[in-house]
Amino acid sequence: MNEHVTPERELFTIAGQTAVITGGTGVLGGSMARLLARCGVRLALLSRHASPTSEVVRTIRDGGGEVLALPCDVSDRQAIEEAAKEIRATFGRVTILINAAGGNREAASTGPERPFFDLPAEALHEVLALNLLGTFYCCQVFGQDMATEGKGSIVNIASMAALRPLTRVPAYGAAKAGVVNLTRWLAVYMAQEYSPAIRVNAIAPGFFLTEQNRALLSDPSTGSLTERGRRILDHTPMQRLGQPEDLFGTLLWLLSPASAFVTGIVVPVDGGFSAYAGV
Repeated sequence: MNEHVTPERELFTIAGQTAVITGGTGVLGGSMARLLARCGVRLALLSRHASPTSEVVRTIRDGGGEVLALPCDVSDRQAIEEAAKEIRATFGRVTILINAAGGNREAASTGPERPFFDLPAEALHEVLALNLLGTFYCCQVFGQDMATEGKGSIVNIASMAALRPLTRVPAYGAAKAGVVNLTRWLAVYMAQEYSPAIRVNAIAPGFFLTEQNRALLSDPSTGSLTERGRRILDHTPMQRLGQPEDLFGTLLWLLSPASAFVTGIVVPVDGGFSAYAGV
C-alpha cells in the first residue's frame, strides 16, 4: 500500500473505474466530471451537446485524465446502446453511473397565462422522457455491465421537487418523484437478483443556480434574486443557494467503499430546505 494512502483515504478511493455521467457537460454534471477525473476515474460524458472539444473535456485532458464525450439523447434507448458500445470498446465495462441529465421546459410549467389544464401534452412527454425515462434507460443499459461485473454504483440525481411539491413545475416534480421510486426499487432488485455489491442511491439537490433555473431565480439584467428566488432563500436555513462543490462530498461517499452498506437512499443536499416548515 502506498505510504501516503491511509486506510481512511482508501475508504473514498474510486480510482481506476469507468464512469458514465449523463448531462456530463452541464453545470452540475461537468463539475462532477472534473471531480471524478481528479480521483483517477475514466470518464464517458453523455449529453445532447457533448463535444470532444468542450471546456469540460479540455480541462480533464489538460489535467491528464481520460475522457470520452459522446452526443446522446438519453430519452432514446437505441442512442444509449450505441454509446455504450463505444464506451466499452474504449474503456471496458462501466461500474459507475451518474444520471445527471434532466431539466424542465417552460411549456410544461404553470403560470398566469398557462393554467395546469392547458399544459401541452408534447411538453409533458418531453419532461417525463428526459428526466424519468432517460434515467430508466441508462440504468438498464449500463446496469447490465454492473450485473456482469457483480459490482457497481448508480447515483441518480433527483430534486427537491421530488420530496416537496413545488409550485409551477408539476411535470418535472412528477418525473423526479419517479426517479426516487425507481432508485429504491432498483436498489432492491440489483442486490437480490445480482449482487449486494451493486448499489443504487440518489442525491436530491436543493436550489442551485444553473442554466436551467437561472431565469426563475435571478433577474438576467441585474443579477438580483427574483421573488421566487427570495422565497427559496427564506425557506433555506443556511440562507444561500448551492454551489456545485456542495455535492462533492455526498457524491464521493455514495460512489466509494465508504458507503458499502448503503443502498436505496435519497440524500438531500439542500441547506436545510426540506427540514424547514417555515415557522
